Amino acid sequence: MRSFVWRCVVITGAAGGLGRALVDAFLQAGAQVLALDRDAAALAALRQASGESAALATAVCDITESQACNDAIAQVVARWGGVDVLINNAGISHRSLFAATDPAVIRKVMEVNFFGAVHMTHAALPHITARRGVVAAISSVAGYAPLLGRTGYCASKHALHGFFDTLRTEVQAQGVQVTLICPSFIATGIGAAALGGSGAAAASPRVTTGGESAPEDIARQIVAALAQGRTQLLPDRTSRLAWWVSRLAPGFYARTMARRVRAEFET
Repeated sequence: MRSFVWRCVVITGAAGGLGRALVDAFLQAGAQVLALDRDAAALAALRQASGESAALATAVCDITESQACNDAIAQVVARWGGVDVLINNAGISHRSLFAATDPAVIRKVMEVNFFGAVHMTHAALPHITARRGVVAAISSVAGYAPLLGRTGYCASKHALHGFFDTLRTEVQAQGVQVTLICPSFIATGIGAAALGGSGAAAASPRVTTGGESAPEDIARQIVAALAQGRTQLLPDRTSRLAWWVSRLAPGFYARTMARRVRAEFET
């Protein structure tokens, strides 16, 4: 079991939703946490909620800019001497059928969800390797199965799997753990913030299957999975069921998913 006491953990998209729950969970596990987000006001609220804990540092960071990622990692190395864990959590979504989607929307989703994780991992990896640490990425059921009306989102999450599964083969022998976390629906607000086909907010409400998990529960499972050295986490019943059905009966999975989700776009 890996201990996180006095270990340095960097979390992107840390100011709300699952990111904020992860900050709390790692602080409770005894870690020193650098919380990164684009929202300065939300980061200030996070510091205040923590009681201005000395174990929590925050920094405004746009992960789509590689230099901003380099600067953030340099800041935490200067403060705490290195990086033990990186959680690539920041992400955005879109909900729109591809025929009604501006390709610029898909590019934006890829820039945040995929290239943002690439930039931050590239900046942190030498320090994580030196400490035989952990790189984790928050993927989704959409990272291994289709999800109607989310071509760009699925593309970004599938790309994470190709990237991080391959990265694992490159760094595992050096003692670096690479973990993919694939939840289904979490009550984080990402659905309400999803982009529509034009780049404005999506017009229709999100259709969920199997309900929404509490971010605090998912965060606790993530901390436990990383401590156990797991390379993949399917943290809820829906994600586990989707994993097996999409592999054993992919046609049935696609038809069932499409029938349930299509209602979002029928108007």
